[in-house]
Amino acid sequence: MDAALDMDVVRDDILLSTLPNVVFDGWSMQALRDGAQMAGYDTATMHRAFPGEVVELVEHFGDWTDRRMLAELDKHPLDDMKVRDKIALAVRTHFEVLEPHMEAKRRLIAYLAMPQNIPLGLRMLYRTVDAMWFAAGDTATDFNHYTKRATLAAVLSSATFYWLDDRSEGHEETWAFVDRRLNDVMNMGKAVSSVGRFGSLLTHLPSPMRFARLIRQRSDSVQAANATIHMAENI
Repeated sequence: MDAALDMDVVRDDILLSTLPNVVFDGWSMQALRDGAQMAGYDTATMHRAFPGEVVELVEHFGDWTDRRMLAELDKHPLDDMKVRDKIALAVRTHFEVLEPHMEAKRRLIAYLAMPQNIPLGLRMLYRTVDAMWFAAGDTATDFNHYTKRATLAAVLSSATFYWLDDRSEGHEETWAFVDRRLNDVMNMGKAVSSVGRFGSLLTHLPSPMRFARLIRQRSDSVQAANATIHMAENI
């Protein structure tokens, strides 16, 4: 096993040990240090694994989630499925991978809503939807390449909020929500045949800055609720 592969394993180990700490300490150096210690690594190894510290840890979480999603998708007969069904399965698998780490994901949304972290959040979102389309066999190189990813990014972003608040059994309401959104947008690419129509489509997609403001508002509400629960538990 070469050094590079060893370090990939170290990163995964530290990440998985850190995720439970994120629930209490957020995406912070404290959570990362504790996670590295719990995984059995010293501080020097932690810095070697994540020289960019928390930012790099966050980015690795996105990479880990995408890798797990693709590995799970490989277990399905994708070649026998329609494109729409592949995308629906990819979105569902994405959330199923995140299921054990839902609270860490909730805290991640608050972290990525900070102005300095918005570009990182957008990069991570793009990589995820690009991986989904790649798994679905998309080979488009024209405007469809971008419109497909833009529309799927809008679906995944709104579905993430829905999923985090969904208390239905087996998240059935989230899957129904995703199905409805995909029914609305999956055929958009066929209708986009000119730059003018492409521009028209973009006017119906959420503004990244508006989306970030919504994230911050939701995050503030969640933090307030968490603080209330914490105080109640200590009364």
